[in-house]
Amino acid sequence: MGVVFALCVVVTTAQCLSMSGMGAMPMPGGWMMSMPWLRMCGQGALGALASFMFMWSTMTVAMMLPSLAPLLRRYRDACHAAGVPSPDGFAALLSAGYFLVWLMLGLVVYVAGLVMAGALMQWPLLARAAPGLAGMVVMVAGALQFTAWKARRLVCCRAMPAAKHATVLDARSAWRYGWRLGFHCVSCCSGMTAILLVTGVMDLRVMPGVTAAITLERLSPSAHRAAWAAGALTLIAGATMTILATRVW
Repeated sequence: MGVVFALCVVVTTAQCLSMSGMGAMPMPGGWMMSMPWLRMCGQGALGALASFMFMWSTMTVAMMLPSLAPLLRRYRDACHAAGVPSPDGFAALLSAGYFLVWLMLGLVVYVAGLVMAGALMQWPLLARAAPGLAGMVVMVAGALQFTAWKARRLVCCRAMPAAKHATVLDARSAWRYGWRLGFHCVSCCSGMTAILLVTGVMDLRVMPGVTAAITLERLSPSAHRAAWAAGALTLIAGATMTILATRVW
């Protein structure tokens, strides 16, 4: 698991640096559209989709594995205690179900990103407003951290000890457990995911902060305090982005 995490971190970092070296498209309003939404010269539609999905999958593993690892260990221990012959295999099935949900989200994000990129390139007025709108999205994501809805999502992500499933330890239940956990996690991380999307997806300045926020609210003894701290910082960042965008406008 540590090797997989390290490999995904290295690949994701290399992809980010590679994209930053390619530059980006200048847009009205003084901002740059990031490379994931731009097709490289000679690249077909399927090639662009495959490139994005590879980037998305490695980034997702690098960002989510730190918060998932403790649960995988608990599940593996439960399998071992129940006498399952291949606890590592069952943990791998759980991981596959979990990350498949994130992969499906990546397809939705890619299509939505292409539609939005097309709209921004077609309507200069919308492009000029984009930095301010991005700041507002970040502020909404920060405010979401303080809601009862977020608290319930965190409970779903944290209060699902694998030991409860030790009585139904088979390949199908492992897959379904990972699938269900993936949906809970995608829902819980919707605000943080939105922040990544509006700040450029592969921004090395944002990704570590989002990863730390997700990991802390999953693993810290006081989940709500970790979520509130992340929310406060996010609100400040969003307000700053909005004010700066207003000045440029």
